[in-house]
Amino acid sequence: MSRISVRGFAVASATAVTTVGAVVGVASGNTQPSGDNLETTAADATLLADIPMGEQAQIQVSSLTQQADAQAAAADAAAKKSAEESARIQAAETAKAKKEAAEEQAKKEREEAAAAEARANRDSVRDASSFSTQASYSIAEVQAMARQMVPADQFQCFSNIVDHESSWNYRAQNPSSGAYGLVQALPGSKMSTAGADWQTNPATQIKWGLNYMDSRYGSPCGAWSFWQANHWY
Repeated sequence: MSRISVRGFAVASATAVTTVGAVVGVASGNTQPSGDNLETTAADATLLADIPMGEQAQIQVSSLTQQADAQAAAADAAAKKSAEESARIQAAETAKAKKEAAEEQAKKEREEAAAAEARANRDSVRDASSFSTQASYSIAEVQAMARQMVPADQFQCFSNIVDHESSWNYRAQNPSSGAYGLVQALPGSKMSTAGADWQTNPATQIKWGLNYMDSRYGSPCGAWSFWQANHWY
């Protein structure tokens, strides 16, 4: 049944009821409403039939809209939170990568600086023949020679060995073994490979001692490490 037919049925029913009421009222002596009142009563009956269904539909639509809005808001909030978390993780990874790159670069620069210093030290080493020959040398003069002949990063180790072996006395001789000179070569004549003046020239002795430490222990510091463990080298 269509809305029009329902409305018409409601109007007809209301009219019929009103008419019957009017007849009954006349018979009983009661005053009845006029024709205008009859139309109003019929219209009211029609509205009363329509309102409940319309309100229900409106409430249902409103509820569905609110649910959709709430779901959309929740989805937006979740997407925003996920995006923020992804951005935070990405920022942390980027910062970590930058830190590692900076540390690696700093390490590389330190290694290059050390290599450059080592090259400079090697380039600044003087040969024994570059020193003028003297009749005698003080400890300070002998040490000055050593500083110019031994690489800077190896000098302290070289100095430690000489301190223990001869106390920087280039004429020191061990009466028991015959070891001779600054580095106590045994026998002392071994130093002739560095120069015929090995007995009187500290520079010749330094040259021989440095070559010996490099060839046998890799460096004066290598020789000093061995000396510390064995008290000889």
